[in-house]
Amino acid sequence: MTNTATRKPVRVWVDGCFDMMHYGHANALRQAREMGDILVVGVHSDAEIEKNKGPTVMKEEERYAAVAACKWADVVVPNAPYNTTVECLREYDIDFCVHGDDITTMADGTDCYQAVKDAGLYKECKRTQGVSTTELVGRMLLMTKNHHNHRKNSAGSDLSGVDPKDVGSFSTPAKVSHFLPTSKRIVQFSKGIEPKETDKVVYVDGTFDLFHVGHIEFLKRAKARGDFLVVGVHDDQTVNAIKGVNYPLMNLHERALSVLACRYVDEVIIGAPYSVTEDVLTKEYNVSLVIHGNTSSEPDLDGSDPYKLPKERKIYVEIENPNNTITTQGIIDRIIENRNLFEERQRRKNAKAILEAEKEAEEKILVK
Repeated sequence: MTNTATRKPVRVWVDGCFDMMHYGHANALRQAREMGDILVVGVHSDAEIEKNKGPTVMKEEERYAAVAACKWADVVVPNAPYNTTVECLREYDIDFCVHGDDITTMADGTDCYQAVKDAGLYKECKRTQGVSTTELVGRMLLMTKNHHNHRKNSAGSDLSGVDPKDVGSFSTPAKVSHFLPTSKRIVQFSKGIEPKETDKVVYVDGTFDLFHVGHIEFLKRAKARGDFLVVGVHDDQTVNAIKGVNYPLMNLHERALSVLACRYVDEVIIGAPYSVTEDVLTKEYNVSLVIHGNTSSEPDLDGSDPYKLPKERKIYVEIENPNNTITTQGIIDRIIENRNLFEERQRRKNAKAILEAEKEAEEKILVK
């Protein structure tokens, strides 16, 4: 929306868990932001989510930071109530709240948004199909420590080799995503801007699997070293060959959209080469600086240093990242080490999803 100079800005409310913040969450925030001028995002506490949904993978401070880094979020409200009330909207001077076109219920089965629906303060956006935190947790529950640490240099491998006994009691095993984005979705997530001639262009690259606050802090610090941040995201086959049979958990386009949603990122190279090449440095943009975190990087498949060229040109810099203790591997370990807890969470979520689907069907009948 525009022309706010002659009217009161429209304040929109969205709330949620935003656990393992992914491109589906970001797309909901994008749609909600387009309905108004200021997007206020309420994020539930760990205790509220535990009571109504089950344990979270990411801790509340990590989730608050992940939402704050999304370029469509203007204000973040920590510890937002799980049950969205008219009083809550009034407290933050909200014009209406937005939620996906699916029902979310409290622990007792009541609709979290019934009060604001009844008050005429509720609008819907389209839910992004093919991704959810529950589905991502399911992908990780297919792993055992031995399995996801195994390295295998065969492109195209997936999780099909997992022994069913290793899945435990998780009743609906997830599979590797085959999400395919439209060009429209990529355009929606892109900034669509070009660097000015005087801008210092910074390049970073990586897998950016299960996009998390460690990635966010790194990108924030990289952007601070220049004016225009370009992020190279490696393709699935390369990541699989370099890192092992279970990686990446999210496919290339899922990972690229997550990176594009980050407020510190200006452009993404989708399927960037693992080694920084002349094309990367000069063909599309005139890169002034190549930045890497203060963690070791795997050599390329031929054993070479992927940063050899920028090092030779003295444009390579390593930066400290205080959040480098939060890694994709660390998130997977949280799931594996608490397998029973998260399997129970999945069972509860699946049972709740059935009830929510029934409630949604009933509501559609009433509307007709």
